[in-house]
Amino acid sequence: MTPHNPRSVVIVGASAAGLSVAEGLRRAGYTARVTLIGEEPHLPYDRPPLSKQLLAGDWDSTRVLLRSQGDIDGLDLDLRLDRRAVALDTNDRHVLLSDGEQVGYDALVVATGVAARRLPGTDNLAGVHVLRTLEDALAFRDTLRALPNLVIVGSGFVGAEAAAVARTLGTEVTMITDVAAPLSDALGAELGDMLTQVHRDHGVHIETGALVDAVTAESGRATGVRLADGRTIEADAVLVGIGATPNTDWLAGSAVPVGNGVHCDATLHAGSGVWAAGDVACWQHPRTGIPTRIEHRTNAAEQGMLVARNILAGPEAAQPFDPIPYIWSDQYDLKFQIYGRTRGAQRVDVVEGSIAERRLVALYSDGGRVCGAVGINMPRATRGYRAHVAANSPVEPLLPVGISQ
Repeated sequence: MTPHNPRSVVIVGASAAGLSVAEGLRRAGYTARVTLIGEEPHLPYDRPPLSKQLLAGDWDSTRVLLRSQGDIDGLDLDLRLDRRAVALDTNDRHVLLSDGEQVGYDALVVATGVAARRLPGTDNLAGVHVLRTLEDALAFRDTLRALPNLVIVGSGFVGAEAAAVARTLGTEVTMITDVAAPLSDALGAELGDMLTQVHRDHGVHIETGALVDAVTAESGRATGVRLADGRTIEADAVLVGIGATPNTDWLAGSAVPVGNGVHCDATLHAGSGVWAAGDVACWQHPRTGIPTRIEHRTNAAEQGMLVARNILAGPEAAQPFDPIPYIWSDQYDLKFQIYGRTRGAQRVDVVEGSIAERRLVALYSDGGRVCGAVGINMPRATRGYRAHVAANSPVEPLLPVGISQ
């Protein structure tokens, strides 16, 4: 490979992905200027604990930091925190910041992540929360300490994890979801039904197949939600967990292709000296050829490391990003591990343990081949199936006796 040596690298997004790029560059011996720009005032921090340990009060805010101040200082970064990128000029190769400063670059990495979706008309409504940033989590934690009557809109990982924490603290919780069961779109019907029962066993009221029409309010404060069928559910606080949108508005008018994130080739290169990493990156998956965007912590770190290597290798020698996605979730006493792709799988088979025991490994398959694996409270056994996900192995030899295709 012929090494590529940009005179300066600018990383927009002081995120897990952005930090991974910076560390990858320094680890590879890159000694020129690396600028890390972050919209928030904090050093890069970890997001998964926001809906788990931090929300529960088990951790304080310093424990979510990915690196100490000393570690960051050791990277010798040009660190620009509490400043937002507002525009990009790919011809002159500079980023315009919210304070009016222009920062030039030879190579640019977009690692700006995503923003939580909000329900219309709730931006300035007291008592309505989202859970994406450290400030979001701290504000919601303060609300939970008052033991409110809480409504959670959405039953994805954020909503389900927050419901578990809230019930552990003693809060009354109603979860509203437009799918048949919490996480059934990701885990399938049987595991979704199991998770529904787990939440109900812990006292969560669940409205499935329901749509929220609006948040009701009085004197500028939320009083509950109105469903599409006309019913109203009263609440002191509302948590909205209905997904996220990529932070790409600042790229409008630049040469960077955007849509469902920053559109990249298989190597995470978006053209014009621009790369992307983390939740905002939508890359051409080398196996499927399908544009793919993944909002998970391990994906962000892995993409950041590859982007660092590819910047130094140059676009012509860059390597494709071909991961085995990994997700984990803690809900009550259940610990989930998910490898590969589970959404839309044609078939789900429990190959170890059982749903009744709430301790199992399930394989997800398409066309008779393994595309994903889910483990619940069986971490060692679940890890053993990762290789089969990576190899897209035939599923039939892995099935217990008595289960056939």
